[in-house]
Amino acid sequence: MKVVHIIEALGGGVYTYFKDLSDYFGEDQIRKEISTTIIYSGNRKEIDPEKIGSEFSKGVSLIRVDMFREIAPFQDFKAVLQLRKELKKLNPDIIHLHSSKAGVLGRIACFLLFKRKKIFYTPHGYSFLRTDISSLSKSLFRSIEKNFPKLFGGVTIACGDTEYEIAQKIGKSHLIRNSINIEEIQHQSIEHHNQVLTIGIVARITPARNPELFNNIALRFPDFNFVWIGDGELNAALTAPNIRITGWSLDRKVALKELNAIDIYIQTSVWEGLPIAVLEAMAMKKPVLATNVIGNKDIVVPNETGFLFDSIEELDNYFELLTNEKTRIEFGNNALKRCYALFDKNKNFKALSALYQQYFSASNN
Repeated sequence: MKVVHIIEALGGGVYTYFKDLSDYFGEDQIRKEISTTIIYSGNRKEIDPEKIGSEFSKGVSLIRVDMFREIAPFQDFKAVLQLRKELKKLNPDIIHLHSSKAGVLGRIACFLLFKRKKIFYTPHGYSFLRTDISSLSKSLFRSIEKNFPKLFGGVTIACGDTEYEIAQKIGKSHLIRNSINIEEIQHQSIEHHNQVLTIGIVARITPARNPELFNNIALRFPDFNFVWIGDGELNAALTAPNIRITGWSLDRKVALKELNAIDIYIQTSVWEGLPIAVLEAMAMKKPVLATNVIGNKDIVVPNETGFLFDSIEELDNYFELLTNEKTRIEFGNNALKRCYALFDKNKNFKALSALYQQYFSASNN
């Protein structure tokens, strides 16, 4: 069985997801049944195409096709033609589209093959949930998400529980949660002690992660240290004197070392799919404070692995509780257990493989 994945947004947590996917589906035993190709776009600042070639498993094939996040008719048309060309050469049995942009371009490219293909689609956070776009754009994206499955077909594989609830209202769908390599992350977890309670996030500094809120939280709690592990176009919004910005690092181990050194993980997102960075923090036994939005609320169990918040004032009580080291240790242990139960890559990629086999067998009977 030949499976082709198409992804535009190969950066941040999605990069980690696909690296783990390549490791799983690149294993010799899996390759006997499923041949995997990843078609990706390199048009993101944090992407180094050479690094992808060295870090991804040699057991999967990699093809670069330039795609752009925003609507760009000329570039989008070129991308569709290039995708069609690659898909025609590969002649896959299953095409799995990831993210909204690939969902659109990939479906059109498949249609232009004039050959019936089994299509799966994972939004990784529906585009109409974005808060950095106009109401008109949201309506357009909502219409696309609703009507493209009817026009071009496809089955949704949601990456989180709330995304699955939305997907079920649109059409046929399954739930296979985002997952991480827990053992690999655990190897980077070593004992540490901070003189001052340290709170951190791993993310690009973009509207989706709401750096203004992160900055306001740091200003509200001047006795704590805050670390933004990453960089981005909105870094000027982080002005509080107790915030340290680590800057870009293309070395994953550096980011995990920084993550290991914090006491509490905080996710200030205004929208999400199912954030990989939160899972990584939980695998490192970090209690999590997260905004009460889709994705975050599918991971964090209030008063067990951390807390969800709707307003900054709620953090007064939550930080008071989490200054207690015993509470942080208890929440951290619970967080790791939850990762093993729901977000282990071996379990979830095995389920994905089984889903592919199920549809492949049905189409050949």
